[in-house]
Amino acid sequence: MTWTSTVGRVCGAILHRIVHGLALTHISPNVLTFIGLLINIAAAVLFGFANGANQQRLFLYAGLAIIGAGIFDMVDGRVARATGQVTTFGAFFDSVIDRYSDLALFFGLLVYYARANRFFYVVLVAVVMTGSVMVSYARARAESLIVRCKVGFMERPERVVLVILGALFNRMAPVLWVIAVLSNVTVVHRILFTWQQTKAAAAAPEPRAKEQSFA
Repeated sequence: MTWTSTVGRVCGAILHRIVHGLALTHISPNVLTFIGLLINIAAAVLFGFANGANQQRLFLYAGLAIIGAGIFDMVDGRVARATGQVTTFGAFFDSVIDRYSDLALFFGLLVYYARANRFFYVVLVAVVMTGSVMVSYARARAESLIVRCKVGFMERPERVVLVILGALFNRMAPVLWVIAVLSNVTVVHRILFTWQQTKAAAAAPEPRAKEQSFA
């Protein structure tokens, strides 16, 4: 057994206990989803209020807050399944709240760079926000036309992990560059993939209707 599998087993056991405890409270999974949003908003406020004197400390707190929000993001679906509260609306609500959580964090960084008079990074954060939204939109729109469109690397879990690392280690600028580039590369990848799939579907011959037999 490797150390990575050991860590995975320990984390899985802890997560199972958290889900079991929350399931016993009969709390709505949608409430857990919303709590995660509130924690992310708190992290965004920490980003926004950071300045030269307290910047590293508040970024550290923001990173820890995002980790806390991620726990709620991981358990809401599991609690829904454990308590038999899985609904179509719940999946929709979770996706919408995820977009608000993403935008809240980047808005906090937007405020931080605006207060620091770093115009270039204000623009960079705006590019990151646009790319993050378009990654999700491109997939949602594509899957209204084709069966599946999950190509590309920079999805939400990767973005969240990068923001956490940037906050904890005070390296947000390079993190923003990575997200800005790879999120938009992912969008282009999904556009090309959808184009290929729709082109192939259009070129495929239509299935011939079976001739009726009148025996």
